Amino acid sequence: MLESAYDMRNRSRMIDDPLSDVLRLAEVHSVVAGGFYASGAWGIHFPPPDKVKFFGVARGQGWIRFDGDSTPMRFGTGDVILLAAPRGFTLASEPDMPGIEARAIFADRTDAFVAVGSASSTEHEVMQVGGHFSPATAYSPLLMDVLPPFIHVPGSLPEARALQWILQHLVQEREGLPGAALATSQLGLLLFVQVLRAHLTSGAALKASWLRAATDVRVAPVLRLMHSDPAHSWRLDELARAAAMSRTGFATHFKAVAGESPLAYLARWRMHLAERALRRGEASVGDLARTLGYASESAFSHAFKRIVGQSPKHYETNHRKTVPPEDRLLSTGVGHQG
Repeated sequence: MLESAYDMRNRSRMIDDPLSDVLRLAEVHSVVAGGFYASGAWGIHFPPPDKVKFFGVARGQGWIRFDGDSTPMRFGTGDVILLAAPRGFTLASEPDMPGIEARAIFADRTDAFVAVGSASSTEHEVMQVGGHFSPATAYSPLLMDVLPPFIHVPGSLPEARALQWILQHLVQEREGLPGAALATSQLGLLLFVQVLRAHLTSGAALKASWLRAATDVRVAPVLRLMHSDPAHSWRLDELARAAAMSRTGFATHFKAVAGESPLAYLARWRMHLAERALRRGEASVGDLARTLGYASESAFSHAFKRIVGQSPKHYETNHRKTVPPEDRLLSTGVGHQG
């Protein structure tokens, strides 16, 4: 039971990757909803998303225009766009083309892809694939609070080659091949990771957060240490040595990129692991205290209440969920469509 609660910790030793750890912990689900073909004059207006929405251009070009913003942006073949902010937008063949509401286009569809615009014209022929990503509700802030509101990866970038491969396979899987539901969800999550990689490679500024820390050359090795053995009583000088920095310099740098001190990060990571175990009913409070390195159950409970805002027992009562057997078998954290 307790080993199941901490299989993530064991996996992190093998993968040695803080970003994978966090995405797995957050149980990020990928849903590839389908897409559309467009030609001639066309426009589709999408309402503000309540999840992390993506769309990729498998073929063609067009424009994206956000509600309340008069400056449209061009997109082309191979481009992938990720939207984490709740802003409505219009995809269209021309910068000022009005859009038909997406609900009216996709509500009664029977196929994965729908046709919009003029079927007889190839002037603006486009094939677009779309979907969304969402973490488990309990971990939504862990992801939503750190993602940039808008990421655009142009298809011309070297980092976009992997994305183009994924887009082409997503199109093929939507043709109803055996195992397509699982394949598309896996490919969708891979697309999410590749978009993040491309964004991080671009050198774009990130707010102080675990995501910025996970990509910092000094701090990332420290996160790997803490994730690999959260029960260890890590000292600041040990962590500073792993970063090849002085104790004072490391503490200052870590807080600048992560937004909190190293030991505060460690305590919060421990509580994330504890929350997951309590929600799944995989360990008792006493077991968690011992496994996460606390001297007593009361010490763990005090730390949990200070960080989470309620006692472990109250948290378990309020958030305990039944985990379907198939979810226990899927270690990737990828959900099913719908």
